Amino acid sequence: MRAVVQRVSRARVTVGDETTGEIGRGLVVLLGVRKGDAEAAADYLAEKIAGLRVFEDAGGKMNLDVQQAGGAVLVVSQFTLYGDVRRGKRPSFDDAARPEEARQLYEYFVSTLCGLGLKVETGRFQEMMQVELVNDGPVTILLDSEKTF
Repeated sequence: MRAVVQRVSRARVTVGDETTGEIGRGLVVLLGVRKGDAEAAADYLAEKIAGLRVFEDAGGKMNLDVQQAGGAVLVVSQFTLYGDVRRGKRPSFDDAARPEEARQLYEYFVSTLCGLGLKVETGRFQEMMQVELVNDGPVTILLDSEKTF
């Protein structure tokens, strides 16, 4: 699994005219699932993201995790994180998990974050979404459950 994590002051996801998820201060997680990923990968990323100390403490040092900072998490499924353009200019998505497999792990990941006590909002799996966010910092972290790059 692969995640792009951005610290935000606000973010929301819409499908058509409907807002499916919206947060104030917190983290936006763009989540990609690779073929063969298992629940252990989702557990690893959820634990890592829940514990990321990317919010400033009273001294201005990035020392707080999202829960300590009073924030929430907005999770958006994004198979394009496994787009491979090494052999041309049009991405190949051969490494991305099939929708059935990806949906199960996406939902498992979201439930794992909730189980860790985080407030979680989501996009809508396998839909065309509009994601709006204000990256705070900017702070952007790339995470992979397996070192592949």
